[in-house]
Amino acid sequence: MRWTLKPTPTKEKIEKLAEDLQVDITIAKILCQRNIETFEEAKKFFRPSLEEIHNPFLMKDMDLAVERIESAIANNENILVFGDYDVDGTTAVSLVASYLKTIHPNIATYIPDRYAEGYGVSYMGIDFAHDNDFSLIIALDCGIKAIEKVAYAKEKGVDFIICDHHKPGKEIPKAVAVLNAKREDCTYPFDELCGCGVGFKLIQALGVSRNQTIENFVPYLDLVATAIAADIVPMNGENRVLAYYGLQVINDNPRNGIKAIINQTKKTELTITDVVFTIAPRINAAGRMKHGNYAVQLLTEMDFDSALEFAAAIEIFNADRKDLDKKITNEALIQIIDNKEEQGFSTVVYQEDWHKGVIGIVASRLIEKHYRPTLVFTKSGDKLAASARSVKGFDVYNALHECEEFIEQFGGHKYAAGLTMLPENYENFKNKFEEVVERTIDKALLTPEISVDAEIHLSEITPKFFRIIQLMAPFGPMNMKPTFKSTCVRDNGYGKQVGADKTHLKLNVFQGDNKQTFNSIGFNLGNKMDLVKNDFDIVYALDENEWNGRKTIQLLLKDLK
Repeated sequence: MRWTLKPTPTKEKIEKLAEDLQVDITIAKILCQRNIETFEEAKKFFRPSLEEIHNPFLMKDMDLAVERIESAIANNENILVFGDYDVDGTTAVSLVASYLKTIHPNIATYIPDRYAEGYGVSYMGIDFAHDNDFSLIIALDCGIKAIEKVAYAKEKGVDFIICDHHKPGKEIPKAVAVLNAKREDCTYPFDELCGCGVGFKLIQALGVSRNQTIENFVPYLDLVATAIAADIVPMNGENRVLAYYGLQVINDNPRNGIKAIINQTKKTELTITDVVFTIAPRINAAGRMKHGNYAVQLLTEMDFDSALEFAAAIEIFNADRKDLDKKITNEALIQIIDNKEEQGFSTVVYQEDWHKGVIGIVASRLIEKHYRPTLVFTKSGDKLAASARSVKGFDVYNALHECEEFIEQFGGHKYAAGLTMLPENYENFKNKFEEVVERTIDKALLTPEISVDAEIHLSEITPKFFRIIQLMAPFGPMNMKPTFKSTCVRDNGYGKQVGADKTHLKLNVFQGDNKQTFNSIGFNLGNKMDLVKNDFDIVYALDENEWNGRKTIQLLLKDLK
């Protein structure tokens, strides 16, 4: 692991902010690193306000989208709410459909089958709309590249409104409205909304003529916060406000489906990390193992007992998913060894019977072992389908763009993408992708980096210091939980390896003459036990440990040297 200290802002800025806020220098430094340099900016950061949520009509085509939906309502048309099968898509469909049902009876939802239809807008979905007299499709978290499919729908008399957040191509589909803040001709003030976030802006806009204010839409933010967390979009700007209030809804009064999931996990208060690792995987499991419709039914269920039944079924899907991704990861790791590819600049693996629903998770697991841009392929009908994941700092979407001669279609983000191709192109693609990565990647990016906010003495970690760090939540990209470095610490002699196979490290560390010890846990650091016999350096985040009703500050170790 590379430990990289973040650049220190100017001394004057840090000291002024520390004085204005009455906080210590380390806190002021961390805030300045996040471009929070004045009292007013800090006030906005620590006290997010619903007033910071932008006017939805600032988004290009929003007026056209609202006009078309209002026309559909006035003419008693049938509206189909269509979305991808992952967390962002299913939460977006649940959000828009549940709101529309409060103002119009003729609403149905459609999630494409991961295996029969694949990602995004599908011809099967359009045919379903046409055959069942739906004259308007609202596509969520997909559609920005569906040029031919939108044209096909138009021929059949079906209109499209697209709500997407993925990178547009050179051409925009000729839909009634295309809501996407990443459009070059869109001047919306924040372009990092997730798909569910764009759906939220749409219902917010529909509420204007009904004299509904932002407060009326707060109950929908449990879905938006879940999507923001799951889709790993930047946790700053409007996203941070939406996630902040969404977490409050999740903890105070979530919809029945989310309440049923929480009920399964026995957690009392959830952080954004809990949403990422507890709620999101279970919603995702439905689309991965069975069908995304299960997730939408769960998230729109009005009866709590029925929601509990859905959640129990999804819990089984999630357990199956865990077993499957572990098995496939092991098979992929063996394939890398058999092909003598451990030293490559990329990982590209393929087996035709791998479950399409978990290849994205497997790609992430492979990066944990071999840290480099990774694609996992499987057979899907008569084509190959792949999920791509990347390492910090490398744009896998651009790398795929350089290989597009071998690809049928692809889409996604800098760090995650999906694609399909003909089987005969696999080897040529694999060779080209390796060549592109080798040529374009900064070789330092092939070593995992821990970005350190500040070096501190353990004595600086006081209850007040910890409270202020907690107030910086919710954490995520662009607002990660602060990471600290402390040097020449010692274990008090009771350190040990823990876990069923001794993979984790449990220490009690202190520094210098200050004998106050901090309980510390290092997941997957059990192999570093030998390093703690003498002085050692640590990088860590601060966490809270609760035992027998007593809460203490705990160090969450990321690495030690």
